[in-house]
Amino acid sequence: MNPVNPVITAPELRELGRTHGTPALLSRLVAGQRTRRLLLLRALLDAAEAAPPAAARRLRDHWSLLETADRAAPDAVREVLHYPLVGPWAERSLRLLTAPTPHLSRTLSHLGALAASAAARAAIPFTLHLPAPDGLLSLPTLGAVRCGAAAATVTMPPSADRLTITPDRGRPLVIHRRPRGTWRSPDPRWRPLQLFATGSRFVPLDDLDPYRSADSRMETYGLSAAERLSDQDLDRWRDGWHDALPLLHIGDGQRAVDLEQLLFCVVPLALPAAAIRGGSAHCSGTRRETFGAVLSSVPHRAPNLATTMVHELQHGKLGALSHLVPLHTADNQTRHWAPWRPDPRPFEGLLQGAYSHLALAEYWQTFAMDAKEECAREHAWVEHSRCREQIGAALPTLAGSGSLTEAGRVLVTEMAAHLGRLKEIPPPSGHLVRAAAYVKESRRAWRRQYG
Repeated sequence: MNPVNPVITAPELRELGRTHGTPALLSRLVAGQRTRRLLLLRALLDAAEAAPPAAARRLRDHWSLLETADRAAPDAVREVLHYPLVGPWAERSLRLLTAPTPHLSRTLSHLGALAASAAARAAIPFTLHLPAPDGLLSLPTLGAVRCGAAAATVTMPPSADRLTITPDRGRPLVIHRRPRGTWRSPDPRWRPLQLFATGSRFVPLDDLDPYRSADSRMETYGLSAAERLSDQDLDRWRDGWHDALPLLHIGDGQRAVDLEQLLFCVVPLALPAAAIRGGSAHCSGTRRETFGAVLSSVPHRAPNLATTMVHELQHGKLGALSHLVPLHTADNQTRHWAPWRPDPRPFEGLLQGAYSHLALAEYWQTFAMDAKEECAREHAWVEHSRCREQIGAALPTLAGSGSLTEAGRVLVTEMAAHLGRLKEIPPPSGHLVRAAAYVKESRRAWRRQYG
């Protein structure tokens, strides 16, 4: 098998270097991330001994409910614990435990909301009194209730598929389990998560979780998580999702496989004011601590959403791989030119960008060859040519780096080989000339500013 690592072999690295991956291989990347999540939660429980006694006691009680639910329905509980947005909360909690602040007790209390959601999914009877920061009680993977109080009591009676939530002030509301694990209530205070189909699964569009943008530094780039989506925005999301899914099945369907295996949550973003003024139609991103989540603004066109998923899921794929197999030993200094960014990037950022743009180059080439309308075909060739030239300009820096590990060199070598295969199908005349001029000017501008 020519192993490079006991976990990932050289043939598998080459497959990933093409930005591809079988369902079985991608499932192993997911499994590695889930193991990391469980280890993080275990570290959090161990560190909680340093918390104030009352907070530590509540955390142990909530953990005990999780264990009870896990014994009854482990898959239901893991669906909550592995939810992408649990990551930022767990990392913040662990960080606060090393340097306790007044926010520690409130942060740790979120484990109660996770335990309630897990127990509800496992149909385990329980009663918990939970805080509702700013009057909103969020139950991860289920939804949230605007309770108009600082806390509420959540109850699931024995042998029932319903939750009763009683605010400290106000009347109770009842939420019923529905098919596909959704929870619904006629009470307008309840806000369920919207679910989108990927194929055999459903993923939530989460504009409710209190930790969906926590510690993300998104504001540095003018980004923020969208607040409650309007009915119009939800309609645009539904329409965009419905129209984007078939676009991921073009060619060999690899991008649909990526979506099915790697996507577990979508977090809507608000378009920054600067982007709106500049006429930008879309923004997106990923975070390492939220593996399985893609952050995206409201899709204006189906191809925008499809390419967002192609682009962002590659970041998750490569990040999960690098946790199993170190790919380089470079530092985080921002010194490299990346043709798709105006600012200097660290080596990791350059590698991540080249990897995602390689997937985009292949996607747009396949799209162009499949398109029936001339306008769509021309647009696809423009995008393919730009991505192709950008990767070609970045790869020499990656391939020539002495910081690549053995596994990293196998991966980058295959990326270069895959780009060579894409070049065997040239775009129509003129596209590459314009794309090359674009990349050349990008480099000139970068050198003028950064030398």
